[in-house]
Amino acid sequence: MRRRHLSRNTERIYLRWMVRYWEFHGRRDPLELDEEHVSAFLTYLAVERGVAASTQNQAMAALLFLYREVLGIEVAWMDDMVRAKRPKRLPVVMNRSEVVAVIQQMDGVTKQMATLLYGSGLRVSECCQLRVQDVDFDSNQIVVRRGKGDKDRVTMLPRFLQPSLRRHLVGVRDQHEQRIRADAGWVELPHAYAQKSPSAGQQWCWQWVFPATRGYFHHPSGHTRRHHLHQSVLQRDVRRAVRASDITKRASCHTFRHSFATHLLEDGTDIRTLQKLMGHKDIRTTMIYTHVLNRGPAGVISPADRLLGTVDTAGYQEVDNSAEAGVPEVESASSGDVEHRLEDDADGYTADFEDEDGFDER
Repeated sequence: MRRRHLSRNTERIYLRWMVRYWEFHGRRDPLELDEEHVSAFLTYLAVERGVAASTQNQAMAALLFLYREVLGIEVAWMDDMVRAKRPKRLPVVMNRSEVVAVIQQMDGVTKQMATLLYGSGLRVSECCQLRVQDVDFDSNQIVVRRGKGDKDRVTMLPRFLQPSLRRHLVGVRDQHEQRIRADAGWVELPHAYAQKSPSAGQQWCWQWVFPATRGYFHHPSGHTRRHHLHQSVLQRDVRRAVRASDITKRASCHTFRHSFATHLLEDGTDIRTLQKLMGHKDIRTTMIYTHVLNRGPAGVISPADRLLGTVDTAGYQEVDNSAEAGVPEVESASSGDVEHRLEDDADGYTADFEDEDGFDER
């Protein structure tokens, strides 16, 4: 997996599925198992465990990697296996007042990170892994490096956030200089860059924008390193803020990214420009946000509003009070926000090709 440059998240998920497959069949050697055993495992996941279609396909991808790449066996029969059909889901989107309500419930570093998720359309992993050199204050942009699919892209940096982000980086730099004096201040570098430039791990440009509070000792290099803030810290605080704001949508960190795209479209941003900002490979992925605009069911005017909205409502009040007349009560039609919910993944597994709330972004 490392040779193929798969992400750490994909590596971890694939290993879990391989172990589960091995244990499901009584820890038998996978070389002894065939199509029937793979089909039995996938059927167990769908029928007994009730997992989502995306989770079942994820397990199948892991097993395909096991046989072809790890064991070196060409399994043509797996190509003929029917993949579970994923249902079409619309992303959960917060309106502007809900975004403000959630962010106002947060403070400190996580508030800055949540603002970046919404203001720049970042994924939670991309936000946590930002380095100092990726933030360009002069150009008002952020460079996302090695994002989903190992792709780079450029997105916007909100001007509103710049003063507080500058102050935050001043504090981070002071801490970094203190660690250097204590013979620490190292960070992990991508791929083999540490061999090319051994001292780069202590340079300011490579430091994390949002570093973790504690360091760790890296035995292979003999350095005391500091990792970036773990995404679970941000996810936990966002969940708390959503509950405190009392909104009724199942919002998460990734909901900020969906809201970023939807609100840009509402403001008239070109769909191709949005595709580049989001880092989507296929324009059809970006087009999904056109279905959650206010021009959808929530934005269409009911014919009852057009026809009866001009009628004096006092007449309806009189009809409502005439119970003995047997006339049913008439309520005025209104177009409220349409809330879209996504199907929960029963096992909670997500991989590189699936975002945290189940909405597939490619």
